[in-house]
Amino acid sequence: MTRRKATRLDKIRWLMAYSYDFIMLAAFLGIAQLVVMAGEGYPLALSVAGSVLCVILFVLGTRPFRIMMAGGRRPTLLLTIAGVIALALSATAVFVAAPMWLAMLTPFVRKRTAILASAGVVAASGVAMALLAPDFALQAMLVMLMLVVFFVGAVIANQALWKVALEAHDGEEAKARLAVSEERLRLAKDLNALLGQSLAEISATSLVAAENPDREAARQEMFAVRDRARSSLKQVREAVQNYRALDLDETLSSVRAVLEAADVVCIVRASTADLSPQSRTLLATAVREGATTILQQGTVKRCVITIEGGVLEMSNDGSTWQGLEALAARVNAAGGTVSAEPGLFRATVPA
Repeated sequence: MTRRKATRLDKIRWLMAYSYDFIMLAAFLGIAQLVVMAGEGYPLALSVAGSVLCVILFVLGTRPFRIMMAGGRRPTLLLTIAGVIALALSATAVFVAAPMWLAMLTPFVRKRTAILASAGVVAASGVAMALLAPDFALQAMLVMLMLVVFFVGAVIANQALWKVALEAHDGEEAKARLAVSEERLRLAKDLNALLGQSLAEISATSLVAAENPDREAARQEMFAVRDRARSSLKQVREAVQNYRALDLDETLSSVRAVLEAADVVCIVRASTADLSPQSRTLLATAVREGATTILQQGTVKRCVITIEGGVLEMSNDGSTWQGLEALAARVNAAGGTVSAEPGLFRATVPA
């Protein structure tokens, strides 16, 4: 089974997730703090328990941002458990626990709510330190403020970047759908222009023939109807053929852009000026089919496309070519040939 090639959006998603995980690594600062406290006389059992809670908090902390990027609902149970753990760690003076919990909560609440919750955490830490260690209350409050600003600010920035990436991705898809819709609309307009007038003439001529008492004249008018119908059919076929036609130069350009976006180095060497319109369409179809196979493989890193005298050659790193049966039948019907072997695909059409 061929693994799906990662898209650009997938890579952005991974980058965002791993950067968020890097922020959550702050849990291990809490472990380091507990180790130092144990060396200064803090109960060893509480230090070990706190370290275990820090690890659990880190594991839980890697999930919320991924859930947000996947479009999932707020994980209330996960956030509740993480909040209880953060509260327990805060009671043992692990300063990073509360900011980590705020970072987990931020993707699922409004910015105003996140700011208010952050202010509440900073104020609560200041009050707690004022009661327990008045001489260090201000310093502790400043440290908590910096940690909260870092954690919450980093998550809000990542969330904004992810939103921009999604909008850009959706915009590309919408642009592609719009191009298809415009092409279909163009075909519909052409068919309406061709068939509208033809059918009106056929209808009028048929009505005249039906009411004409002269049998021979009516017969000639029906012959005219037949000829008009055949002419209209020919025009419709030509319109559909033009609709199906692909521009070779545009196809080469778009294929190179798509392959390079998929991290495939694509080199194009093409001489297309002397090719007939039919040959250009066949070669454009062959290029598109070959590129589709490369993308489906997901392992190709380099592709060279060469067109010379009606002969197309596409070479890659040695991967096989699949799904070319329909293309081969079409090219063979036009008097050409298609051959494929690992690393090389060749299509020959009448120049």
